[in-house]
Amino acid sequence: MSEKECPNHGKYRRKIFRRIIAGILIFILIVLITILLIWAILRPSKPRFILQDTTVYAFNASTPNLLTSNFQVTLSSRNPNDRIGIYYDRLDVYATYQNQQITLRTSLPPTYQGHNEINVWSPFVNGNSVPIAPEYSASLRSDQSAGSVFLMIKIDGRVRWKVGTFISGRYHLYVRCPAFITFGSKSNGVSVGENAIKYQLVTRCSVSV
Repeated sequence: MSEKECPNHGKYRRKIFRRIIAGILIFILIVLITILLIWAILRPSKPRFILQDTTVYAFNASTPNLLTSNFQVTLSSRNPNDRIGIYYDRLDVYATYQNQQITLRTSLPPTYQGHNEINVWSPFVNGNSVPIAPEYSASLRSDQSAGSVFLMIKIDGRVRWKVGTFISGRYHLYVRCPAFITFGSKSNGVSVGENAIKYQLVTRCSVSV
């Protein structure tokens, strides 16, 4: 009699196991659907960045294939969401010329940005005798001699979204802020100290998340 009952017990256990797995999968599916519905209703918007000004302390491209520069940039970020907070886990700021990085990366401290809040940072970005590709070096010297250089201030980072008690995974944040720097008689900057020129830019940056 016991030998006949063994297969039945095995089937029963497998049936219970399948029900448990099905219950877990259904629960996970419900949670995911709930999160997606909340996300769709809230419609999170990416933060808005503005490059407010740039102060140039040093910019020397006279040595072939090398550039020494020192900037202080003022960047502001606004969270346009009414119900979503933003965790800035990592923000690295640097400058590029024709897509070539010309300064070291400067890290900003991690911070949380609440609903409709504005954060302002004023980091220094610099590079001492940074190697520049020959074609870019010649173009850079030519632009500086002509009186204007077009740079791009970039931010590379990681962000998370906070909705109530729910915190999302990390997303890549990429910000590009154009900066038009003028020199010599064409300069439209204001002297703020010895060899320091401040440019009021107030330029809207492009943001990708």
